[in-house]
Amino acid sequence: MDYLKTQGVDALNGTIKISGAKNASLPLIAMTILAKNSVKIKNLPQVADIKTLLKLLSNLGAECTFLNESVEVDTSNIKETKATYDIVKTMRASILVLGPLLSRFGHCEVSLPGGCAIGQRPIDLHLKALEQMGAEITIQAGYVQATAPNGLKGCNIIFDKITVTGTANIVMAAALADGTTTITNAAREPEVVQLCEVLNKSGVKIDGIGTAILTIEGTNAELIEIDEFAIIPDRIEAGTYLCAGAITKSELTLTNVEPKHLGAVLAKLEEMGCSFTSTSDTITIHPTQEIKPVKIVTQEYPAFPTDMQAQFLALATQANGVSIIEERLFENRFMHVSELQRMGANITLNGHTATVNGKTKLSGTDVMATDLRASSALVLAALVAEGETDIHRIYHLDRGYDSLEKKLEGVGAKIQRLKE
Repeated sequence: MDYLKTQGVDALNGTIKISGAKNASLPLIAMTILAKNSVKIKNLPQVADIKTLLKLLSNLGAECTFLNESVEVDTSNIKETKATYDIVKTMRASILVLGPLLSRFGHCEVSLPGGCAIGQRPIDLHLKALEQMGAEITIQAGYVQATAPNGLKGCNIIFDKITVTGTANIVMAAALADGTTTITNAAREPEVVQLCEVLNKSGVKIDGIGTAILTIEGTNAELIEIDEFAIIPDRIEAGTYLCAGAITKSELTLTNVEPKHLGAVLAKLEEMGCSFTSTSDTITIHPTQEIKPVKIVTQEYPAFPTDMQAQFLALATQANGVSIIEERLFENRFMHVSELQRMGANITLNGHTATVNGKTKLSGTDVMATDLRASSALVLAALVAEGETDIHRIYHLDRGYDSLEKKLEGVGAKIQRLKE
């Protein structure tokens, strides 16, 4: 098993190229199930979750061919419609194949996501919406068994709460449905927007893209032709490296980035004293000599993203004053706090709120990654900690960051990947 050995640095300097967005890639890969042609996807990040979903499609009968940062996916020979537990258990986003498989074939079996059982990150909203569209759904032996004997029918769907994967799943299901589907309270994340834009260019008429109300005109089971496209830049990866510049008080330039997707993140960094120079596809962070405390509440896009909460919590340990970070979306997303405390952070938890008392001196030690974004928070803390920090269980990190240690090493970080 790999781990990262990191030493604190005085400053970083240089340029980091941002990879394609993992969270945009996953629904777009699942979308290829709706295509009648081989689809080329460019700017694909080389991360574990992408490989897992492509393996799932291969098991269903698709042909997946890698070409550097691109992949060609041909789903024309898919015969199998069962997404088995051994793959789905490693990645909750595998549930994204449910909508397109059901819409195309009229039946499918998809394992419940590992550790979910329609619990903390429920798929009940997905299932309820599919039932409204005419699907018959049962859950047996840990599998969602779905059939649509008369095909899926367009209807009006109102999500009780915003769900990114739920929106993506139902958009894909509606693409081949008979009639018009309206989704109210749809997610507005850039990753959902790109899915809708690609489908729209492929002949599925979608109105309201980027708003909370989407209207999708289905093709009545006719497969679509999808031209090649490139994945949008990863706004969470970009935000993480901006935090690396902020916490080390360094000037860093990010390329292949979409500044307009980072509005809430940039606003909070400005509150903390940083400034920026941007072009249409670059951002340069100019550091502050004194990091100011901040108050953050995680909410759905375009508000502050939950996927940046851990990184800002690490940054807040170096702010001069008390920062308050409230997590409103996921109840178990403060697992990194105990590891940061091991490094000397002064953090108090009260339910869904973390109070960070800064500035604290951090010391290198052995820490353990508990989830994807927690991993990057530990890396950020290690950049300013005194001595060496060994970060274990970085397979979490590899799920969503493409060559993180190489990118940081390229701007001056003392970080290396080693074997346990």
